Amino acid sequence: MTTTHQDKLQVGWREWVSLPELGIERIKAKVDTGARTSCLHTFGIEEFEKNGTPWVRFQLHPIQDDNNTTRVCEAEVSDIRTVRDSGGHETRRYVIQTKLCLGDLQYPIEMTLTGRDNMKFRMLLGRTAMNGRLTVDPELSFLTRLGGGEE
Repeated sequence: MTTTHQDKLQVGWREWVSLPELGIERIKAKVDTGARTSCLHTFGIEEFEKNGTPWVRFQLHPIQDDNNTTRVCEAEVSDIRTVRDSGGHETRRYVIQTKLCLGDLQYPIEMTLTGRDNMKFRMLLGRTAMNGRLTVDPELSFLTRLGGGEE
């Protein structure tokens, strides 16, 4: 069955999302069609084992322009891969899977963890997380209900 344009949720170039499995009720994400994989800007990444599988514990500042509010998260590592950023720099990053909540949609996405806290947005929502589910209107922002308006 083919998904039509009308079946997809329309989003703007930035949206409020939730990552409930990581305990993040609300984080502003840049909807980045130029990025293949979604990315979370983290720090203090520590690898550990849980039931014989690799996990990571990491911290993040979920609120834009606020380096005081910190969340500690844990997730199972699904991969470690080399990622090239828009500047052409390659880094090895942990990859996790977590549930994304955006409007009425809830589904698992793949997310890389990176230490780029100087970036304006703490999360980038990449193409693979959008495929078949979202259409982007780059002129608009905060179209989904999680919103609460622009800050």
